[in-house]
This record gives sequence, structure tokens and C-alpha cells, in this order.
Amino acid sequence: MEQTFQSFTVKDSAGRDINLEKYKGQVVLVVNVASKCGFTPQYSGLEELYAKFKDQGFVILGFPCNQFGAQEPGTNDEIQQFCSLNYGVQFPVMGKVDVNGKDEAPVFKWLKESAPGFMGTEFIKWNFTKFLIGKDGKVLKRYAPKDEPKDLIKDIQKALA
Repeated sequence: MEQTFQSFTVKDSAGRDINLEKYKGQVVLVVNVASKCGFTPQYSGLEELYAKFKDQGFVILGFPCNQFGAQEPGTNDEIQQFCSLNYGVQFPVMGKVDVNGKDEAPVFKWLKESAPGFMGTEFIKWNFTKFLIGKDGKVLKRYAPKDEPKDLIKDIQKALA
């Protein structure tokens, strides 16, 4: 059987298993996030997207990652507090993961294989790389860290239609 986004289980910030099957039929934006990154202000734009589309079957899943310039050094609890206090984040922020290398989270291995980046590279280059997943659990598009959340609105609307 072909793998889809919903084939995976990840850990939430408390270390509990979350079966991504719970997002079946929804449009999901997966973002590897960090608290001390030049792109960290994108949390505001991501939260705006979430607020705008969550009632239409859209969810954002943030995956903190400390692999890029050690920009996510905190514990899962510290990351949750940072997101809530500084950006009012309501969308789920999962447990910290590796997105590249031998310890990469299996869901990120699949995302990168499904939607390679620039010139076919699968490697994630920096925090705030984004993957848009359709209702069928397949990756629709990969976005670079510099792509602002507001620039994804048309693609999200199309995926929700």
C-alpha cells in the first residue's frame, strides 16, 4: 500500500504518540520551526493562516528542529511556552525532531522524497521549510523557508476546494 502522510505516527510535545491518521481528509501544512531563527516571525503569519482556514478543514503542524544553527535549543515545554507567549500559537507544535540525517523523523524522510527541493535535492536546508499536504495525504507542494505564509493562501484555498 502506498504511504501517505496519515501512515505515520509522531510524538507530541509531551512525548505521546500521535497517529497522523487523525488528519485524514484535512489539508495539512507541515513546518519545521525554530524559536531563534531569522524566520521565527513567520509564526505570526502561520497563526493567521491557521485562524483563517482551521474551520474549513485546515491544520498546521509545527515540528521544532535544532539542526540549523542550534536555533531551537529549548526543551519541548520551553518551546510550547515560547510559541504561546510570543506568538499566541494555537496550532499544534509537536515534539522536537531531526529533519535530516540518520536520526531524521520518518515522516520527514517521506516528505522530502515526495517533494524534493531545489534541483531535486531532498535535504532540508533551513528552518521554516513548509510542505502542503492534500486531503488525500499526498504532498501537494514544498515551500522554501523564505516563502511567507501569506504567499501560500491560494494553494491552501485550492487544496480545500
